[in-house]
Amino acid sequence: MTTRGMRAAAVAVAALLVWMTSGCGQDTDSASGDTAANRVTVRVAAAADLKFALEEVETELVRTHPDIDLAVTYGSSGTFFQQLSNGAPFDVYLSADLSYPARLAEAGKASADDVFGYAVGRLVVWAANGSPVDATQGLASLSGPGVNKVAIANPEHAPYGKAAVAAMQAAGVYEAVKDKLVLGENVAQAAEFTQSGNAQVGVFALSLALSSQLAVKGNYAEVPLDIYPRIEQGGVIMGDARDPGAARRVRDFLLGDQGRAILERYGFSRAGA
Repeated sequence: MTTRGMRAAAVAVAALLVWMTSGCGQDTDSASGDTAANRVTVRVAAAADLKFALEEVETELVRTHPDIDLAVTYGSSGTFFQQLSNGAPFDVYLSADLSYPARLAEAGKASADDVFGYAVGRLVVWAANGSPVDATQGLASLSGPGVNKVAIANPEHAPYGKAAVAAMQAAGVYEAVKDKLVLGENVAQAAEFTQSGNAQVGVFALSLALSSQLAVKGNYAEVPLDIYPRIEQGGVIMGDARDPGAARRVRDFLLGDQGRAILERYGFSRAGA
């Protein structure tokens, strides 16, 4: 082969390599782009008592639904209800009070078919290690010596706060305690007040008492179910959800075997049970 022929062959081989590399790169970029483009974020407004349970739900969800990301905001169910009534941008609402999602559907913010119950919540009396209060004595401990502050969620907009007040009234301790109440914006903040020592004892969700954050840091007693209104918790897929299909997959996972098992580990009974 002549020198000119060898040069031509080299140029041809180089061109072929460039074409192959370029083609493969385009395919890889395209595949990556497709994966990213197919991911969807489901925005969830969730009651604060769900914080630790829902974090576990999210971990398991992404294993079976890798195309879904959850963006969860925790807070008071009543506050979320007001925000969603005014068009707050959430796809799924998980409330500690089933009546709030039902009212959103009645107001035309969602379909009644997309309202669902997911759990029944429970109340506990909880005190941190080192507190002068023995929370294992239940509601009677709230009026005992050494109690200056009792933390609950704000009953004006938090279902667990309303339930705590009802339980104290039924147990006959409310009048002795009402001037000592410290109100959290939501049930998680009430737990935080109690854990930090800003309140000697608190009445809040069992799901928080069972979390890794609190389980070894205090003691508790469950409040009898028959002395406060049943905490029927429910949710709804909002009518203006960005991707209703993805939102329903999140709901279905929560109501499925894996989701229910996680909820039950945090003390939630099955809805309707």
